[in-house]
Amino acid sequence: MLRGMLKRLLAFLAALLAVPAFAGVDSAYPQAKGWFPEAERFGELEGDPRAAAVYAAGGIAGYVFLTNDVVRIPAYSGKPINSLVGFDRAGRIRGVAIVAHEEPILAVGVSEARLRAFTDQYAGKSVFDRVVVGAERPGHVAVDTISGATITVMVQNATLMQAARRVAESRSIATAQRSSLAEPVWRGAWRERKFAIAVLAAGLATLNFILLFQDWLARKPKFLAIVRRAFLLYTVFFIGWYALAQLSIVQVLTFMQAAVRDFKWETFLIDPMLFILWSFVALTLLLWGRGVYCGWLCPFGAIQELVQQVARRFDVRQLEFPDVVHERLWGVKYLVLIGLFGVSLQSMGEAARLAEVEPFKTAVTLRFEREWGFVVYALALIAISAVNRKFFCKYLCPLGAALSIPARFRVFDWWLRRRKECGRPCQTCARDCEVRAIRPTGEINANECHYCLDCQVTYYSDRRCMPLIERRLKRESRAQRATEAKLIHIKQVAAPRK
Repeated sequence: MLRGMLKRLLAFLAALLAVPAFAGVDSAYPQAKGWFPEAERFGELEGDPRAAAVYAAGGIAGYVFLTNDVVRIPAYSGKPINSLVGFDRAGRIRGVAIVAHEEPILAVGVSEARLRAFTDQYAGKSVFDRVVVGAERPGHVAVDTISGATITVMVQNATLMQAARRVAESRSIATAQRSSLAEPVWRGAWRERKFAIAVLAAGLATLNFILLFQDWLARKPKFLAIVRRAFLLYTVFFIGWYALAQLSIVQVLTFMQAAVRDFKWETFLIDPMLFILWSFVALTLLLWGRGVYCGWLCPFGAIQELVQQVARRFDVRQLEFPDVVHERLWGVKYLVLIGLFGVSLQSMGEAARLAEVEPFKTAVTLRFEREWGFVVYALALIAISAVNRKFFCKYLCPLGAALSIPARFRVFDWWLRRRKECGRPCQTCARDCEVRAIRPTGEINANECHYCLDCQVTYYSDRRCMPLIERRLKRESRAQRATEAKLIHIKQVAAPRK
């Protein structure tokens, strides 16, 4: 019996030895067969940099390789996009296929057809062409971008073109055409978006002025209302729909992973709009708290705010939860944040899918050009904001929850003015605060405040603030008594003597 088992074991080992140690690249990546219909066989990934030769008519017809074996440029997720690329002996690209990535916008939001249409643009181009994404430039070959994923495709373009050039040069293909030292992706992105950067810088400078002179503006409520409405429109149309600079919890999770694993500034510099906006938000978090971003710079928050203003113009009835329910719903967004963080430790791709609890990608980044389920969800949240001010921001937003954590160390708590009578007994601000960030005791909960400055308008108004109303009435009473006394005196002086 033992002898029989040994025979079977030897036969099994002999069968294993009879199988080739490595199969051709086409067995793992069948796309390569479609790119080289004339191929007789494919070699293994080998050499420096690694590439697989394609054999046809007794010679080498081209090469196939994986970009991760050659160039690793961190993309939006902080990790590179791995693509399969094939080119022939003339240096002409036969095909490109993305085989692995963790890009949030590509994982959820961009269809396979749109992704394939983008990669198909490279077929026929030379590996030595200077390919750019978007508008054409002299001496360059342009490819169309994917709407809402411009930065991701810029990284993809740089990755595959640099990798293809290196492989071609290492195999002595078209050496006379060797070039544009490769420019870091982030530099090209900053150069391409000069106009948008300038407009964003102007907007942030304006907001900084508003914050610094908020006391003066609060004394002019009508002017402040115009300024605030104009800035919200700027946030929606420029920051959101034009610049696509909607911040997301996915970026927070990406930063946290990069900070503990492999931090590189290039990961965050590739999108100049997001980099500048995050830098400004980081500063304002430490000075004023989360409210500056949530109340002024969040495109989806601005959409909700504007919808709510329109609803009030038409006297739409507002619906509010009882205090006991409202205070418990506050905690939901923190639970969502904790859940997404836990999932991100295992898989950023899965965390990006679950982060669709944020309607930002649908309503802002992709401008509602998505599957109907995502659009219905985003529109439903916007509709709810018409009857309950910024419902999503108050109760569900994981980004708002994340921003409130470092905001606990803010410096300028005292910039939002309060009086000793606030909450004891005056409840005007607590009743008027539509995001319900003012406690019945009068204190402002800065973790929930959206810095709309409505309470500051009340603070300076002798028609709304109870202590100021009392002072005004006293002044008016004294003035009235003084006037009456003066009239009596005049009558007495003017009366004829008896």
